[in-house]
Amino acid sequence: MKKLCFLLLFCSFLLHSQQRYFLNSDTRLYTTTNTSAEFLGYFKYGAEVRLLSENKNGWYKVQADNFNEGYVPDKFVAKSLNARDVKIKDNENPILEGGDAYYGGNHLFVLAAGLKARALPDKNSKIREILFTGDAVPVNYLPKSSEEWVNINGNFDEEYTKFTLRKFLGARPNFDTLLKDFDKLDVNAVTERKTISERIVELAWNSEYDKLTPAYQRYYEVVKQLNDPKLITDTELNIALAKGLTKHKLPEQITAFVKKAEFSLKGIKTKSLYLTQKELVKTFGEPAKKASVGDECGIYLSDLFYYYPDLQSSVDEKQNQAEIVKVFINENNKFIINANSVLDHSVSEKAFIEKYGTYIEASLKSPHIYSILMEDSQFRIEFKEGKLYSIEIFFYC
Repeated sequence: MKKLCFLLLFCSFLLHSQQRYFLNSDTRLYTTTNTSAEFLGYFKYGAEVRLLSENKNGWYKVQADNFNEGYVPDKFVAKSLNARDVKIKDNENPILEGGDAYYGGNHLFVLAAGLKARALPDKNSKIREILFTGDAVPVNYLPKSSEEWVNINGNFDEEYTKFTLRKFLGARPNFDTLLKDFDKLDVNAVTERKTISERIVELAWNSEYDKLTPAYQRYYEVVKQLNDPKLITDTELNIALAKGLTKHKLPEQITAFVKKAEFSLKGIKTKSLYLTQKELVKTFGEPAKKASVGDECGIYLSDLFYYYPDLQSSVDEKQNQAEIVKVFINENNKFIINANSVLDHSVSEKAFIEKYGTYIEASLKSPHIYSILMEDSQFRIEFKEGKLYSIEIFFYC
């Protein structure tokens, strides 16, 4: 009889583990089955939980997505969410609801520069992502303790879970307040100045482009104090980039600028991004590799790609067509934006930024990579060791 009871209980738990459960209202994770009891953290509407017990007197024992365990009222547990849900808001819940200018779901913001998001709630676990000040991150469960871990992936899928400490998350930092905090510091407090100036720079990248120049002005003061040649060079490059981005061209001006762009490949000019398959083989020979590429969106000419040391191309052999996908810029290959704008292997990153900074997009998370956006695609321009390395064409799905 005991074996049968155990088997039934095991099957019940197994069923719960396979079924997903969500909270259809704000609630808290209580230490016992009493709303007056101590609680461990806050849930927001839509949070997923794992059931750890059967319903007992109107309560479920559950596990939150950061592995905290406690109790929630059964009336808030559902197998699905729908528009008819009557949400009870917890006014003390610090989690921000979706719909602001930065994120569309339950979220908080990163408060620290270069914050490591880990695969598990452990300081020694694998780093999944580096987060920047002002990054919006999804949060459905927030523990009370500042030293607890928060799952910023939003669900239990262990392949994608990301964790950081609760003390590094909160409401979006205020850029002007950070500037004032920096300006109040003693000029000799280099460590504190470096910490705040890094946060200022990261938040500036998460704001409007006009924030970049005052951010880098502060940061430049610090790197000169540190007297680090590489940091100084990189910051001077970013100051030039900030100046260009602040005066960014309108989309129609950018489109007009690149609408006639083409490549010169071993002296052969392409027509826009295309040439015939026969011209491609005549110029470069048989490819080192041919391979099919998954193209669910149908954005390429063909899913057959030719790979050369100098370039990658999508090829339709039956139609005798080749579409340039990526070109490695060297003494043989050039990117001709227009008659007055030719990018070859001699172009430095600094010269490129100074001349084309008003046309490009950039990101602190992808240094030395710039994009020129068009209606249906973009040119992705990469530099290595200060020199132009490659140009790739990305089509939007």
